Amino acid sequence: MNIRNFCIIAHIDHGKSTLADRMLQCTGAISERDMRNQVLDAMDLERERGITIKASAVSVNYVHSSTKDKFELNFIDTPGHVDFHYEVSRALTACEGAVLVVDATQGVEAQTVANAYMAVEAGLELIPVVNKIDLPSAQPEAVAMEIEQVLGIDAQECIYCSAKTGQGIPELLDAICDRLPPPRGKADALTQALIFDSEYDDYRGVIIYTRIVNGKLKAGDRIRMMGAGRSWQIGEMGKFTPQMTPFKEPLEAGEVGYLVASIKSLEEVNIGDTITLDAHPAAEPLAGYREPQRMVFCDFYPAGETQFETLRDAIERLRLNDASFTFQPHHSEALGFGFRCGFLGMLHMDIIQERLERESKVNLVQTAPTVTFEVLLNTNEVIQITNPADLPDLSRVREIREPIVKVEIITPTENIGDLMKLCDNRRGVYKSQQFLSESRQILDYELPLSEIIYDFYDKLKSITRGYGTMDYSMIGFRTDKLAKMDILVNGMPVDALSVIVHRDKAPTRGRALLAKLKKEIDPHMFEIPLQAAIGGKVIARENIRAMRKNVTAKCYGGDVTRKRKLLEKQKEGKRRMKRIGTVDIPQEAFMAVLDFGE
Repeated sequence: MNIRNFCIIAHIDHGKSTLADRMLQCTGAISERDMRNQVLDAMDLERERGITIKASAVSVNYVHSSTKDKFELNFIDTPGHVDFHYEVSRALTACEGAVLVVDATQGVEAQTVANAYMAVEAGLELIPVVNKIDLPSAQPEAVAMEIEQVLGIDAQECIYCSAKTGQGIPELLDAICDRLPPPRGKADALTQALIFDSEYDDYRGVIIYTRIVNGKLKAGDRIRMMGAGRSWQIGEMGKFTPQMTPFKEPLEAGEVGYLVASIKSLEEVNIGDTITLDAHPAAEPLAGYREPQRMVFCDFYPAGETQFETLRDAIERLRLNDASFTFQPHHSEALGFGFRCGFLGMLHMDIIQERLERESKVNLVQTAPTVTFEVLLNTNEVIQITNPADLPDLSRVREIREPIVKVEIITPTENIGDLMKLCDNRRGVYKSQQFLSESRQILDYELPLSEIIYDFYDKLKSITRGYGTMDYSMIGFRTDKLAKMDILVNGMPVDALSVIVHRDKAPTRGRALLAKLKKEIDPHMFEIPLQAAIGGKVIARENIRAMRKNVTAKCYGGDVTRKRKLLEKQKEGKRRMKRIGTVDIPQEAFMAVLDFGE
């Protein structure tokens, strides 16, 4: 049987999952009774938000409409958001081709370009698809010309379809069979299989998603993971059709499937590792791909009735099915024991937080997200910190380096000026400008990651009225005039509120942050001073006035000295309370660090 391995890539919300649904229907892999929207999106969050978070693999059989040849199509529906580009890189490694989906109403967008370049670098054959041609505002021919201009793919190669109505799906399936190359690899060679994903099952342990590159594998084989150096025996092997279906026959070179080998921990499975036979191992592993890079870090602390042990169990359970985030125990003097967690981006952080609260019923206090900084010490040692509170004493620090990303923005021409101003305010460095069409342009900037992780995307969407898109990639670390700004509440530094800022913007940002904190922290029975300081120098201050109880209300007559005596007694009580009092800081105050002005 002929085999074609491909993945579906696109910008977010361009119709990948709906296209996968129609392909499953057209090939008869799923019945009308079992059909539902986003059939490959298993998580409730994916279905509610209308986005794909985790890539899904599926194998279907298809008969070519004209030649009547039989084909096995193995395809992967990938996420479209920039935070999950590592999922796309996994999928590309396991395929020979890619279906690049572009919305006929939106045209080429930032993630479209990024995914296309990633596929070309991986040596994949591309099939461009213009989707949503059934919509009244669709401009399929204009979008096809955009694809040719930006990506260099002939507009005549584009396939026009509507994933919603099914129009053009048979033509797309035929094109996949005709245009994409067959799998590389030999069935009689020494076994090499690539691990491109995994998930955890409470009853069966780790389920490994694998692509057989050379040789063959079957249930009962004893395998070795070449990177980890451990051996296991395959208990079950099969394919996704789209449900997991066990196969007794061996899976040969070019086929995609899953295996279960009673592996009890995801830590023992490395994505990108090579599987070979223990008795006849391959000489060298396959060229895998690098581990996903965590871009954003924040702390999770238990709140309310949630205990530290409960939160740890919840995070460990979630980690079993999402190996892309990291966590380690952390202690804060203000918030107690919690965890320092690393994420792929802001959306990923939001997804993890919501899954913890929803699936494990835990209450969290989440600190403001930060990025990784490199610190060059006087001893020429370079260390990395993910928490401003971990910054060494400034007398030991020679320079602080921040992560820089290359940002590609696709925007309507009329918004170019406002976007340039936004990038300049965020310390951006202009690189290039390219005309996409009469109405759209591509802007290239280099920006500090810390300036874009929170609200940059929201402001971009606001300026362009929803038509602007962006993609970013890490390019390295760069030295700048950076300093740690401490926030003191009632004279005590709160490490969870510390931030690393540019020295030129520190006073402005300090005042803006204290103004927000003043609104979020409730008044107490004593006055609370709020201060922003760099080193020993206070650069901004606000005061939260004390709540005042009317102690003279009961004095309805008599000498004025009675009132004065009561007021002096209240004053002394407040002074003593301030000396021993503690300040309650709500969750909103910690998140105020995220948005403290331009």
